[in-house]
Amino acid sequence: MSFILLINQNDIYLQPEKIQTFKINIKKIKDMTKADIVSEVSKSTGIEKITVQKTVEAFMESVKGSLAKNQNVYLRGFGSFIVKERAQKTARNISKNTTIIIPAHNIPAFKPAKTFVGKVKSNVK
Repeated sequence: MSFILLINQNDIYLQPEKIQTFKINIKKIKDMTKADIVSEVSKSTGIEKITVQKTVEAFMESVKGSLAKNQNVYLRGFGSFIVKERAQKTARNISKNTTIIIPAHNIPAFKPAKTFVGKVKSNVK
């Protein structure tokens, strides 16, 4: 018996030539966590995981500290961690049926570099 393999975005169909179609679901590829990043960097550089973990933690603390001081962080070819200002606005509390004022505040944001965006866009499945 021979089969035909049909591949869609998230599904693979294994279809015998003259019989019905069977559907096989592909599990979503796991998102990367901090532990995965540490493991990948350790594997590619040969540096111990503990040292890489301390470096990644120090980098994240440095970025958080800079943004807390209202300083942007620019990483050429990767992107920018920036502080965005949100204006004061009026909102509604639905449960109490009252109007509340949300004061102006800052939020952290990430803006990817053009090369980063291009690489992600070119990797469309």
